[in-house]
This record gives sequence, structure tokens and C-alpha cells, in this order.
Amino acid sequence: MPAPQEQRDLDAKSRLIVALDVDSASKARSLMDELGSSVGAFKIGLQLFTSAGPVLVRSAAEAGHRIFLDLKFHDIPNTVAMAAVEAAKLGVWMFNVHALGGGEMMKRTFFEVAETCERENLSRPKIIAVTILTSSDANDLNRIGIEQDVESTVANLARLAARSGLDGVVASAREAERIKRDAGTQDFIVVTPGIRPTSATSDDQKRVMTPTDALRSGSDYLVVGRPITDSKDRLNAVDAILGEMNAALEIN
Repeated sequence: MPAPQEQRDLDAKSRLIVALDVDSASKARSLMDELGSSVGAFKIGLQLFTSAGPVLVRSAAEAGHRIFLDLKFHDIPNTVAMAAVEAAKLGVWMFNVHALGGGEMMKRTFFEVAETCERENLSRPKIIAVTILTSSDANDLNRIGIEQDVESTVANLARLAARSGLDGVVASAREAERIKRDAGTQDFIVVTPGIRPTSATSDDQKRVMTPTDALRSGSDYLVVGRPITDSKDRLNAVDAILGEMNAALEIN
């Protein structure tokens, strides 16, 4: 399934999201100041949000940074929907929920956020669903009672997210091609964490790919953390990853 024109036109920089997996607002702001003109967006996850709270998210968005709020909301439909509305009011570019929360939860979330943004003249953030964490493999699924293989489980959850009106999913690049084929809409996006440049280790991620392989497989946005933030020369690390991405985009 070909990507829509808007996604095909994205350059490598716009597709690169840096994970701010740090423990303080000061460290996060330093990284945003250093890398903000070189990457497309920043991801704020559970550690940083718990440390610095919504104040950091709002100030980063107001400073012009695109923020992917990675809190993986998973609760009863009303609770998730109301939390999602607050995320939208912070000015985030994108946030996620857990697809395992079910169709009703995802539909209610999309409806409440869209209605609030229209009523308050806000830009609606992209709403995406986490399928199966890239730190999980078939053995992990079996231990919690999911007997399907990882790829089939991810595909099923992605189809549910698409039917619920969401903009896309978080998924490994290993499943991106099938997601694009099965989702039923050309606008459906795949955001892929667990990206490691050729020279990096896989750390605690199990289902990983290089930037080149991920883009060739159909991922739209790539999330990279430690290979950039732990580098002694972060800008050089960004340039190296963008180089891999540009090569893949030229081939595509």
C-alpha cells in the first residue's frame, strides 16, 4: 500500500524522533536546545514526564518543538479519553494509547479529542496506538496467555486501531509492511522505536532494525534514543542516522 503524498514528501529530518529518556527537565531542555534544529520531534516518556510533569511538555511545545507524548494510556474509556484531552491541550504533536485497551477506549479517545480541538480551535494531535512493545517477543506473549505469534498479534491490534479512527500505531519495523497492507487506509502511519544504526547495540530491545531497513519496510517515523543521547558527539550521531535514512528514501 503506497503512503499518502504527505508522508511520501517527508524528509529524513521530519521523520526522526529523539527519545528524551532522561531524568530531569534541565537535561531534556539541554538536549532540545542542542538537537532541535537537526531532528523532527522529541519523545517525552514516562520517566521524564514523572520527573518534570506537564509543565515541561507545554513549554517545549510552546517553544516550537514537536512533542510525541509517550505515556501509553491504558484504562477505562472515559479515563483515557479525558487524559487524552488534557494531552491535546498541552499542545503535543502526537500521543499514544495502548491498543490492548480495546476499540471502545480508542474510539472514545479519538472522539473526545477531536471534539475538544474543534471547539477550542486547537490543532488535533496525531493519536496512535501501541501494539506490542519492541522489548517483547513470542516467549513474552506466551507467558501472558497470548498464543498468536507477534506479527499476527500486532496486525490484529493495528487493524483494530484503524477501525477505531486512530492515525496509526507504534510497531516494530518488522511488522510495518503488513500493517500498511492490512490497515485499510493509506493515511495510517507506523511509528517505530527500537531503531539502532548499524554501529549500535540492541540494548534491551528485541525486535530492532536499522534506519535503512525500517524505512524500506514501511515505517514513517523512527524513534531513536540512546544511540544519539548517549553519544559523545550527538550532532554527528544524528547526521549519521540521517545519512542512513536519506539513502533509504532515495531508494524508495
